[in-house]
Amino acid sequence: MDRRKISSFIGLIPVLLVVFFAVCSSANAQYQPNWNSIDSRPLPAWYDQSKFGIFIHWGVFSVPSFSSEWFWEDWKGSNPHPDIVKFMEDNYRPDFTYADFAASFRAEFFDPNQWADILKASGAKYVVLTSKHHEGFTNWPSKYSWNWNSMDVGPKRNLVGDLAAAVRNRTDIHFGLYHSLYEWFNPLYLQDKANNFTTQEYCEKVLWPELMEIVNTFEPDVLWSDGDWEAPDTYWNSTEFLAWLYNSSPVKDKVVTNDRWGSGDMCKHGGVYTCGDRFSPGTLQKHKWENCMTIDKVSWGFRRNAPLADYLDMDDLIELLASTVSCNGNLLMNIGPTADGRIVPIFEERLRSMGDWLKVNGEAIFETRPWRAQNDTVTEGIWYTNKTTATYAIVLDWPADNQLVLSVPIPSSQTSLFMLGYNQPLKWSGIASKPGITVTMPQFTPDTLPCEWAWVIKMKMVQ
Repeated sequence: MDRRKISSFIGLIPVLLVVFFAVCSSANAQYQPNWNSIDSRPLPAWYDQSKFGIFIHWGVFSVPSFSSEWFWEDWKGSNPHPDIVKFMEDNYRPDFTYADFAASFRAEFFDPNQWADILKASGAKYVVLTSKHHEGFTNWPSKYSWNWNSMDVGPKRNLVGDLAAAVRNRTDIHFGLYHSLYEWFNPLYLQDKANNFTTQEYCEKVLWPELMEIVNTFEPDVLWSDGDWEAPDTYWNSTEFLAWLYNSSPVKDKVVTNDRWGSGDMCKHGGVYTCGDRFSPGTLQKHKWENCMTIDKVSWGFRRNAPLADYLDMDDLIELLASTVSCNGNLLMNIGPTADGRIVPIFEERLRSMGDWLKVNGEAIFETRPWRAQNDTVTEGIWYTNKTTATYAIVLDWPADNQLVLSVPIPSSQTSLFMLGYNQPLKWSGIASKPGITVTMPQFTPDTLPCEWAWVIKMKMVQ
């Protein structure tokens, strides 16, 4: 095929995609391209059972690793941050551009097998890797991102594909991808924006082909959309794409999506609700939701200058996990690798520590469902989860006098209590059919404690 024919074929790609999407609106399709139909799709069961996942933000922004993953926008956008401007003036030549950072995004120490092993050790059931952030750089060799992808510049390898293969070969973790709908400085997007989104040049030539490409190539179990807020979902053609995803794609039966598909859609439409970054309502939510949050309190990407105080500790993380799962959510906990491809020790330590806690207490997290009460009304720092066979009280703070008051459970004559990781029944007192149980906590030495941070009371035959 000569170059003219190749160019003609490439020019037909947007048209072919429109045809793909149009097929989804046929009378025989299960899901139609409208929110009433899209929102009726049941959530794949694996996601609710999983409860805990790992988010990974990795890209060209990992090179400056200063301020946050929004470095480029905060440097060259409409409202430049003075600290970033000064950082660049002090450390880089005057004509340095953001694109110049890409050559230093080499990932020379990236070992996908090692990453997969660390992810497995965390106890997480799914992982969501950044395939493309708002900077537009794709972590796979996209046909639609010439010279701005991980094969043409920087790592010179398929980062998404390498990690996907390692995770699938070495673990039972579900592999997912984050993808930004918009790009800060893509001229096609900026032109559509200048046209008040009455044109879709960027969508036709970049967005839709990319989305089809990552779904068909990597078959992600999670498609985590972002960067939607500047334009309505009619510009992104979100319902048309989701109808194709749910009806005809290779992941149609297992894929989980979120709610970031257009301005005003968040917490209203789509799959799992995120309702904003670090959403942690502390109350039961009827619709399945996700708390996407960062171990680094400030940034999603790696920061070289982050002090220890900016990292959440294990008490913080387990409290977030317990409260999120109790209120019908999943916790998606983010780490930011370095530009050379390392998961730095503080992130690795948090991941492995979470895994150690889950080895003992995962029974109270995985495959649970919300109970009739989420937290205790008398004793602070207690969150409840439930299964058909038992109810669990996740106790964040050990009682000073070893007497734990649980005001919500209603015991019976058949009630029995245990601590996960401790084989002996627990002593307790209470009146059958009346709320309230007082638990005598076991006597432990530091080296015999089942776990270091929070402890789970398993209650059988309580109401």
